Amino acid sequence: MRTTFVRRTVLTTSAVSLALLVTACGASEKADAKGDAEPSASAPASAASAAPTGKGKTGAAVAGLLLTQGDLPDHTFSDFSLDGPGGRDTGTSDKPECKVLVQLLTSVPLGTPTGAARTSVLAPTRSSATAVTLASYAGKGAEETFSAVKTASRTCAGGYPAGHYGDTLQITKVSSGAYAAAGDEALALTFETDTGGEALPTLVFVRKGDTVAAFSTASDAGTVDQGKPVVDAQVAKLG
Repeated sequence: MRTTFVRRTVLTTSAVSLALLVTACGASEKADAKGDAEPSASAPASAASAAPTGKGKTGAAVAGLLLTQGDLPDHTFSDFSLDGPGGRDTGTSDKPECKVLVQLLTSVPLGTPTGAARTSVLAPTRSSATAVTLASYAGKGAEETFSAVKTASRTCAGGYPAGHYGDTLQITKVSSGAYAAAGDEALALTFETDTGGEALPTLVFVRKGDTVAAFSTASDAGTVDQGKPVVDAQVAKLG
């Protein structure tokens, strides 16, 4: 098993380590406004209180939409700054068409968003954790980003190698489906790996207007967990 990869790409808490392809930052800074990858643009509709301008939201506006402890008081929140240790490691893959999925699972905002923010959330049972990444785009970027992820989920369904912090993990299968009643568009993905059936990372990807939200979740119970309370609360906060 690729235990080194798993440990370095895990979302850590004091009580649980999950086989989640997420940077172990634990940083105390607030998430900033920038993403780190290929350029992209976004849909003009906005979420929550921001007026639709077609220009995308600023980092401060996106951070204001991010879930906080007050939204889910029974969950445990940890700062997960984009500028924390390894916060801009974008992940790699020998299959370039699959890199977008590696980036999402490592909580990297896709393309060039006008603003981005992220946090990590531990379930009350302490059996699953979810990394939440929000990104806003100008123009049709959010729509294009969602489309790119949907395409990658089909193209890479048979698996691909994922690299992060110099280690690799083989994704052996990607299963996709809809996520009910979430935003304007929503996609749910489950990733099977070659790690002996440890945990099955999941990704829920939602677009609401000019903002996309990525939710990377894994359970230490070895079962599929989509982090539904977190997803539903965050989507509701997007408006």
